[in-house]
Amino acid sequence: MTTSHQNTLEHLAPEDFRFSRKAWIAATPPEVYELVSDVSMISVWSPNVSDVRYDDGDGPQAGAWFTGRSRRGDREWTSRSQVVRAEPGDTFAFVVDGLVRWSWTFRPLGTGTVAEQSWQLLALDPVLGSTRSDLEALLAHMADSVETTLVSLGRWVAEGGDHR
Repeated sequence: MTTSHQNTLEHLAPEDFRFSRKAWIAATPPEVYELVSDVSMISVWSPNVSDVRYDDGDGPQAGAWFTGRSRRGDREWTSRSQVVRAEPGDTFAFVVDGLVRWSWTFRPLGTGTVAEQSWQLLALDPVLGSTRSDLEALLAHMADSVETTLVSLGRWVAEGGDHR
């Protein structure tokens, strides 16, 4: 077998591509949950997301759908996401285009909250990359994005950011 053949998607497992990052936020778990579950706010903190909106009549509840614009380098795209867990003050999770699961958990610590953001690949699709190297680069990019998002969220809360 050639190296390129061994690196194709057929030899990869989506569960191998996942990570979590944590940050302390100067707000209570219910307050941080409220911010994160208002998906229209994510563009305030995320370097890769813009114009996220729940479908008309939907909100932060399991089964709700929303649409968002994302970018990576010079590529931009629209995605559809469905909320799969919405437990106020505890957990907020959604699946993007059936390919990726994002989840947030919130745990009290002192006068604030440890917010943990996790990313997990659910399915292999050439749109995300066609080799292990592509998927590892995506994983690294998303981890950097999450770290930026968590730091920005923490700073925004500490500076008294207004909830729209």
